[in-house]
Amino acid sequence: MRESREPLVYIDGELYPKSQAKISVFDHGLLYGDGVFEGIRVYDGVIFKLKEHVDRLYNSAKVLRLKIPMSKDAMTDEIIKTVRANGFKDAYIRLVVTRGVGDLGLDPRKCGRPSIIIIVEYLEPILGRGEREYGASVIISSTRRDPVYATSHEVKSLNYLNSIFAKIEAIEAGADDAIMLDSRGFVSEATGANLFIVRDSKLYTPPVTAGILPGITRAVVIEIAGKLGIPVIERDLTPVELMTADEAFVTGTGAELAPIGFINKLPINDGRPGPIFRRLLEEFNKVKRDPSNGVKVL
Repeated sequence: MRESREPLVYIDGELYPKSQAKISVFDHGLLYGDGVFEGIRVYDGVIFKLKEHVDRLYNSAKVLRLKIPMSKDAMTDEIIKTVRANGFKDAYIRLVVTRGVGDLGLDPRKCGRPSIIIIVEYLEPILGRGEREYGASVIISSTRRDPVYATSHEVKSLNYLNSIFAKIEAIEAGADDAIMLDSRGFVSEATGANLFIVRDSKLYTPPVTAGILPGITRAVVIEIAGKLGIPVIERDLTPVELMTADEAFVTGTGAELAPIGFINKLPINDGRPGPIFRRLLEEFNKVKRDPSNGVKVL
């Protein structure tokens, strides 16, 4: 890990030391959460699933009618250059595109050119490493996930207030995180990660109709499970099914794979990571460092 100087942040074609990286107070990303982002991991010098992340960024921007001022290939090149400039072999990339500088009104036409920001730093998995002895403690939040007909989490926008409400509730309850239900009362996802449960040696995960983000790590886990012969079913899940599962865990770029040990203080099985989770984690740790699953930059 590179530690000799502070990280360099890319802003609109220039690299700035972290302490000098700034945007305008009139940027609509700050004023209104008007923009999109991606979180991406670098493992052993390989940017994991870079193409998939860039594709999702542009899809999110399309829904927001936000025209990113460079091609996907150019964006990929800038990400690679920024990672190389920082020299991290293992890192987390935060890729952000805002609407750009405008005025104090909502009208996006008042904004000029969108801004592109690339942050590269070392970041531990947000719920601890998957090898932990006991799983994370979570609550079922009273805050419902935004429905698909509202600010859908299928779009990875800068507006994460819905998740922040649930995270605050978890913190106040002394839990690590919160599981959110959708507008109908079915299980959706965690505040920043997708959810899986295990019942009778089968893997279950909520569908996109439950207001989830179609996670890239989620897709990798589904692929791994298929190769291991573990059935995967995408369907609506009730809170009772979650609380009585044999195993439960979350997936995401920030979280990687993290086991859930307790829900509303009730243990999932014995509170420890289960055998199917451990098999999936073992395979994921191989997949994430395979250069064929990303772009080698260092």
